[in-house]
Amino acid sequence: MAGFAPPLTHGTVSAAPDAAERMATAFARLLRTLGLSVPIGCVLTFAEALGAIGVSERGHVYWAARSTLVRRPEDLALFDRAFAVFWDARSADPNAVEEEIQRVTIVMDSDDDSQDDDADLETPPSDDPTIQLRFSAAEVLRHKDFGAYSDDELQLAHQLMSQLRFVGPPRQSLRLTTSKRQRHRPDLRRTVRASLRAGGEPVRRYYREPGERMRRMVLLLDVSGSMEPYARALLRFVQAAVAGRQRVEAFAMGTRLTRVTKELSSRDPDKALRLASNRVSDWSGGTRLGECLRRFNDEWGVRGMARGAIVVVLSDGWDRGEPQVLAEQMQRLQRITHNLIWVNPLKVTPGYAPLARGMAAALPYVDHFVEGHSVSAMEELARVISGTTARAPHA
Repeated sequence: MAGFAPPLTHGTVSAAPDAAERMATAFARLLRTLGLSVPIGCVLTFAEALGAIGVSERGHVYWAARSTLVRRPEDLALFDRAFAVFWDARSADPNAVEEEIQRVTIVMDSDDDSQDDDADLETPPSDDPTIQLRFSAAEVLRHKDFGAYSDDELQLAHQLMSQLRFVGPPRQSLRLTTSKRQRHRPDLRRTVRASLRAGGEPVRRYYREPGERMRRMVLLLDVSGSMEPYARALLRFVQAAVAGRQRVEAFAMGTRLTRVTKELSSRDPDKALRLASNRVSDWSGGTRLGECLRRFNDEWGVRGMARGAIVVVLSDGWDRGEPQVLAEQMQRLQRITHNLIWVNPLKVTPGYAPLARGMAAALPYVDHFVEGHSVSAMEELARVISGTTARAPHA
């Protein structure tokens, strides 16, 4: 059914809000089951469109879904086939919009091809129209929105994120190391020792130069109520970074600032996440980004923790405080950091603009503004931290 594009007709009647929401939610769940990235913002836009145009005309529903839920051209063929199955199920029984998920057969790839072959042979034939897909669970999770994750998928995503390497460009150390270049400081001790083996003559001379050390990385995670769909997955990302890399500091930001580096440093992710959750008392509460950054700057950042470091703020930018305070603290932070990165899960939403007061106030002082809704976005963040992605202006 690839390439299906029903004609657009006129004269539909608007749908009841409940029916539009149920249909939008069910179809979005189907697309997510098939591996398409469908953020919650797109689903809300689709439901609003259905409420305006109605759900009785197939062509209207198709174009509303395609224009709001499809974000990549390569997803069109799968979308068309999924919509055909979804619409057939709804046409047979308009009240059973949840049943379309059962009409899709998904074959998961595993490392053992022989087991897959046996499973395919044991599958009984059926005359029901189905879409059979073969895909890797890890590959699907790479692009799946964090807000749509189940608990099992969170654990698998944690394993994927723990394999990422967050290594930024090194900084010059005060410690000296051996150098082969003669323009650096002479290493008198090694030169004298070598001369003793040559009868006191300094036949070979040694030099030293400043060495390199890994830059500190500071992660500031927004755990307010607006970040609830993403905070669970991003906390697992923060834990993987703290446990897998030296010189990483982690803080939780809500109505107050909480340092959680010690709690997240455990190699046991379940234990680390449990300790961090118990430590953060304002989880899913309000947001005071400006005040949290003020405390970080006063007590840790300006005093040395953020100097020359890579600082990553993971937040949607919704702030109940004064935007002037946030702008002032972001400016202070940018002056002392090597790289200031803002990760926003909402940036992936089509047509996104930094209209929130907090985000608009902070953006002028951000070196990199990146997405944060999926594992693939975290992979892009790793490239930004390593310096392989050029700094680009942001809207």
